[in-house]
Amino acid sequence: MRRLLLPLIAIVSFSCQEEVFLPLENTEPIPVIEALWTDNPSINQVRVSYSKDYYDTASFEVEENAQVSIRNLRTGGQVNFRFNQETKKYVAERNISGTLGESYELSVKIGEKEYSSTGTILFPPLLDSIVYNFREERIFREEGYYLTVYGKIPFADDNNYRIRMVKNDTLLNSRFDYLLFDDTFGTNILDNGFELNGFPFKKNDKVRLELYRLNQDAFDYLNQLVGLLFNDGGLFSPPPQNPTSNIKVKSGGGQVLGYFMASPFLSETIIIDPGEAEEDE
Repeated sequence: MRRLLLPLIAIVSFSCQEEVFLPLENTEPIPVIEALWTDNPSINQVRVSYSKDYYDTASFEVEENAQVSIRNLRTGGQVNFRFNQETKKYVAERNISGTLGESYELSVKIGEKEYSSTGTILFPPLLDSIVYNFREERIFREEGYYLTVYGKIPFADDNNYRIRMVKNDTLLNSRFDYLLFDDTFGTNILDNGFELNGFPFKKNDKVRLELYRLNQDAFDYLNQLVGLLFNDGGLFSPPPQNPTSNIKVKSGGGQVLGYFMASPFLSETIIIDPGEAEEDE
């Protein structure tokens, strides 16, 4: 009898499997604001779109008629933004940028509703050099050329950083490409060389590395976003939820999603030339 029990249980379990669709309620679209404000005018931008229901497969809706501005909290000077039809984003008029050490307030008005957030463009760390070395294939490492960043972090606090990489003019933006770090293990991470593990490159690849120093609330948002991207919805995964936005509803009620990232901007571009790389020992 015992021999028949296990096969019987397996057959019953297998026959009971079916795909389940949760009866989620339809919700009103919520504004999603993604704003980047730095000391480099060429990358400053604000995108305003709307959330969708979980099973909605349509492309996201862009808001083209918002009033977008950023105000210097010390001087009161205001920069207005205009909508760019080609990029579907708002860009600063007259190509104005932020200033290191200054604090700013983002304002987005949609009809009778207004949303706002504040942030400071902190001073950047020192970026000395970027080198690359060839690494042979191993169990947990692909063969390729790996970047190592050298520099100095001279700050005692507010050490929250993001590195973005653009490979051959394409931003690496999958869930595996969010490279965030802080001073949990000290501030000498750049002094000894910070190798960007998990990002192999090939001969003649052109790589642009961008370094941002973030305010704590923007850093927390991105950390939560990465956690959401890796949530597989399994039995032991927490219920998925939107990251905590650092943008608030100023008037008109309702909700808002997204984040405002004020940051200095450091950038360096290199081309992988095998003749200059060191071989893995």
